[in-house]
Formats: sequence, C-alpha cells, structure tokens
Amino acid sequence: MVTDTKTVPAENDNGYSKKRFIQAMFSAVAPRYDFLNHLLSFGADIYWRRQAIRLINFDLNRKVLDLASGTGDMALLAVKRGAQKIIAADISPAMLERARRKFEKKEWLDFYRPVCADGECLPLADQSVDAAICAFGIRNIPDPEKAVGELARVLNGSGLLVILEFSRPRLFLFRQVFQLYFKWILPRLGSWISGHYSAYYYLPKSVDEFFQPEAFKEIMEKKGFTGVRTFSMMFGAVTTYCGIKL
Repeated sequence: MVTDTKTVPAENDNGYSKKRFIQAMFSAVAPRYDFLNHLLSFGADIYWRRQAIRLINFDLNRKVLDLASGTGDMALLAVKRGAQKIIAADISPAMLERARRKFEKKEWLDFYRPVCADGECLPLADQSVDAAICAFGIRNIPDPEKAVGELARVLNGSGLLVILEFSRPRLFLFRQVFQLYFKWILPRLGSWISGHYSAYYYLPKSVDEFFQPEAFKEIMEKKGFTGVRTFSMMFGAVTTYCGIKL
C-alpha cells in the first residue's frame, strides 16, 4: 500500500528506496490509471502518444522495447502500426497484468512479451531490439542517465529511441496556468478519485525535478545517440525526444 506522503523516499532511506516506492505506487493506482490519465489530461495523453509513435517506421523496426510500459497504451499503438513483437518492461506487475488483459481482449497476445524489470538493469541481451520507446516513465527511474545507457545497450546498431515525457512550459502565462492546475488541482482531484494521496502529489514533483529538454538531449548524446531531436507539445509541457544509436 502506498504511504500518504508528498515526498519520495531517498535510496536506502530506512530500507525503503525510490524504486520500491514507485513500484508500490503504480501497483496501487493501476485499477484507475487509464481513466485518470485521460480525465486529468482532458484526453490529450492519447494525442501525445500517437504523435510520438509516428516517429517510428515499423516496417524497419519490428521488434520493439516499451520501457515503463505500464498498462500498455504505447505497446498497443506500436502493434497497431505494425510492430511484430513488443517487449513490455515495467517495474509493476499489476500494471503489466492490466496491459496483458488489453492484448488478450484484442487477441494480440502473440505480439506481447511482458517483463517485470528495472529500467536501470534490463534482462535483455545486447543489441536485441530494433527500437525502444518510453512514455512518461523515464523520470520515474532513479537514475535516468543509467536507463538511457541501458536502452543504448539493448538497441541494435542504428536502433531508434523515442522518449515522451513531461517538461516545464516555456511561455510565462501558460506556465502559470499550467502550474496552478498541475500542482494544486490535479493532485487533489487525482487523490480523491484514486484514493491514493501520494501518487498524484508525486507527479508534479517528479516533473519539477526532471531535466529540462536541452539537458536531457545532452544525456542521450552522451550515451551514444546521434541526430537527437526534440519536439514540444502543449507549449512545452510535453516533449518528445528521438535519437538513433551510433
């Protein structure tokens, strides 16, 4: 059960690490996760995922890793657009189970391989996937730079990486409105509907602490990705990163 706290435990803080906190939190909110994603983003999360997935040519990238796969929305989009095999890696078994049910309902289980795994240490062979995607999950990994390194390791030569993540809006007026909603309204509404206080107070905090787009782009380049491009949506509140492994 997720503890009622606005703070995330530090690594090795009384034996309760951030990884365990994230795993417990997402397992707790899994039953209402999709509903709240759509409600709290006013349905925009569907558009953001569709825009990000269009950066991948699935005729050339058949085997895809979906890191922080959650309930499988990105994985389903990938299969719909032509992916032949999805390795769905997530730290929460409860989230993966909900994704499995979605694939089973569509009779697409042959395309789906769930892996309960930590993004900092993926149980995959070197150069074993053609492309990798990660939607709204890289900031939840304690060491995002290490996770990007792992993604580079498992991608084949010239493999494509697409990361979709929240960022801080650039325009001053929109940033003020966004912060009001994101930091004050969304946590209260999410907590009330889900019944889990900490999860939706953690969300804005995690975005504030994550890298700005230029800094994260530099991390991708440092870890071996070339031609890294960034695409902003909603006045910079959401950013897509795309790079090719050298």
